[in-house]
Amino acid sequence: MYFPAFSCALCLLFGGLIAQGSTPWYEDLPAVAMDYKIHVDPGKEDCFFQYVNPSATFYVSFQVLRGGDGKAGFAVRHPNGNLVLPYAWQASSEYQDERSLGGYYQVCVDNQFSRFASKVVNVYMTVIRYDQWDAYAKEIEALDLSVANFTSSIQTVERNINEILQQQNHFKGMETRHFNVIEANRSYVLNWSLAQIVAIVSATCLQVHFVRKLFDTKTSRPRA
Repeated sequence: MYFPAFSCALCLLFGGLIAQGSTPWYEDLPAVAMDYKIHVDPGKEDCFFQYVNPSATFYVSFQVLRGGDGKAGFAVRHPNGNLVLPYAWQASSEYQDERSLGGYYQVCVDNQFSRFASKVVNVYMTVIRYDQWDAYAKEIEALDLSVANFTSSIQTVERNINEILQQQNHFKGMETRHFNVIEANRSYVLNWSLAQIVAIVSATCLQVHFVRKLFDTKTSRPRA
């Protein structure tokens, strides 16, 4: 599923939520994972925002799946306005903030250097609040239960699962990118082969025609 106008919709949505002072439902979740495939037109740039809770871990990765030279510009801007991941024309990139100060991160996909080829980009983001496990531990300890080891194990499992999901998303994007490259090469070879066949057949017919013309004899009537 592609989201060519995803950035504008999110800007309006977040602007309305902030203006009204309401809290989005996803801000209180302990973990959020999102996987988008975004279509970026040539010469355009799409930016959108993701809210990150204070002390949460924010991770975002980009991969160009299809289009042009297979590269695009990526950038991440911190809620304080600093450009924490500067623009770079590349096939993939990633950024992680393990102890976020909180706020809305701006994520941009830039295709302005490509004037004719559109790009399909995979954007994967996670927001994980590991401090939520401490709150769960305190609630259970209030019941006179010792869960220090259990909580530590759960945190380790959660971190490992998050790393596995990130790796899976990375490899999935690479597989899609390689498949698109193979399909493009197959179409190129097929079309070029058909063009060569047409050229060879045309040249053969033309040669046969001229060779036959060489052996044509004109008969003339004897004069009386």
